[in-house]
Amino acid sequence: MIPTKEQWIKALTDRHGEELQNAFSSAKVAVCGLGGIGSNIAILLARTGIGRLILIDFDRVDITNLHRQQYKASQIGMYKTDVLADNLREIAPYIELESHTERITEDNAAELLQGADIICEAFDDAETKAMLTDIVLSELPDKYLVAASGMAGMGAANSIRTRRITNRFYLCGDEISDVGDGIGLVAPRVALCAAHQAHTVLRIIAKKLEV
Repeated sequence: MIPTKEQWIKALTDRHGEELQNAFSSAKVAVCGLGGIGSNIAILLARTGIGRLILIDFDRVDITNLHRQQYKASQIGMYKTDVLADNLREIAPYIELESHTERITEDNAAELLQGADIICEAFDDAETKAMLTDIVLSELPDKYLVAASGMAGMGAANSIRTRRITNRFYLCGDEISDVGDGIGLVAPRVALCAAHQAHTVLRIIAKKLEV
């Protein structure tokens, strides 16, 4: 049985307290890239009661995604934006979702991200990561950016960390490992980095900005 919206909010409020949950419910977070990092970030934030998520990705679910991304075998071939939205609504039935099934570029990034308070960078490609970082920090001065760098391989879990780079820019990961080295990405380390990013989003909302 799906709970009523009142029951849903009460359960979250009982867990987080009214003031903090009101802040979570009012927040708008963009997740750029819905692969291993982004799909995990989105689910963690939905479970916490974030009010609105902006989901951006152009890709479809592939069998090679299933070992670390939050999709099902039955969803192979479908757009990630569509099926992640369905999965999120199963978890958090009253969340507000905005989906953009397109590649984020220098030309459209500012427009796509305008409605977000906090932006999570969850791309695999270094060039796209750099592009998004530059645009957010130079063209969107009222936004926070929570990015990722280094979560590949079998390194120690405790090497994944969060650093505050500037007042508006946080970086999560080990900042060393590369997907091209060794065995590449494994589910637990990717999820660890995603959890760091999701928790950093919550700390920003809670105004616990020191790291």
